[in-house]
Amino acid sequence: MTTRRTLISGAASAAFLPAVASARPASRRAPAGDYQGFLEGVRAQAARAGVSDRILAAALDLSQPNARVLELDHHQPEFTMTWAQYRARIISQQKMTAGRQAYGAHLDLLTSVWQRYRVDPRIVAGIWGLESNYGSRIGTFQITDALATLAYEGRRASFFRNELIAALKILQAGDITPAAMVGSYAGAMGQPQFMPTSYLRYAVDFDGDGKRDIWHNLPDVFGSVANYLAESGWTPGEPWGQEVRLVGPAPAQTGRDVVRSLGAWEQLGVRRADGQRFSRQDVRGALLMPDGPGGDAFLVYHNFNTVRRYNASDYYALGVGLLGSSFA
Repeated sequence: MTTRRTLISGAASAAFLPAVASARPASRRAPAGDYQGFLEGVRAQAARAGVSDRILAAALDLSQPNARVLELDHHQPEFTMTWAQYRARIISQQKMTAGRQAYGAHLDLLTSVWQRYRVDPRIVAGIWGLESNYGSRIGTFQITDALATLAYEGRRASFFRNELIAALKILQAGDITPAAMVGSYAGAMGQPQFMPTSYLRYAVDFDGDGKRDIWHNLPDVFGSVANYLAESGWTPGEPWGQEVRLVGPAPAQTGRDVVRSLGAWEQLGVRRADGQRFSRQDVRGALLMPDGPGGDAFLVYHNFNTVRRYNASDYYALGVGLLGSSFA
């Protein structure tokens, strides 16, 4: 059972970002004078992958590593946040109110996305809300600059170099220009905050205009998120989970790996949030108590684990579910 989670201060979530270790290894950054040699190696690798000289010249016109990217990567403030703190901070009443307005404004589009992918539009909108505050915060770092810096710096050189090559392939496809390809300091892009490799696998041109634009084009944003979940195993028509209450002491065994029927959970004192018994007894789910006995409790189902494929965090998946549930 998860009782606490280490989070990065100021971040609602970290979808597609590399995990942050609590104890950082020493930097293995190469000498500054080697940066141009490093970029030459990237150019050669990308050229072999079919990226043109024109794209490489525009995307890798970089004189030195980005000092701000390195500062953020090496000095992220870390602290322990309880689920109650996360819920109050990340799933605030203000965010739910803004989400209901955004959901209503784009319901026709979200319905069209649902008709194609059969993914709950409230979950799609919930991810949109957590990842970029409904498209208002997508980051300002030029992606190739940030990824080149992190690939050169060396702490996770192979990971970021792979992402950099993927970003160059995206530019070669013409979906976005180097200047407009912006996102977080760690390379997560656009309104759904896809890493470049995830973009290549999951991003879609939902409106058929010839480009997969997850920065400015809402049909592509929503379609790409829905496609990601559909490809990750989303089961149409099933809920992500529900908040519940306990009658009596907490069951001894809980957590995502402890799956029982609702009838079995009832026998252990689990009830709906309104205190009533479950209408179906055969549905199977797991009981989560993220802050332990006495705190919030949830029964979560298969689609909860699908959301965790987007971001492998119980807090995140609960946040998406609760935020989405508040829209309608």
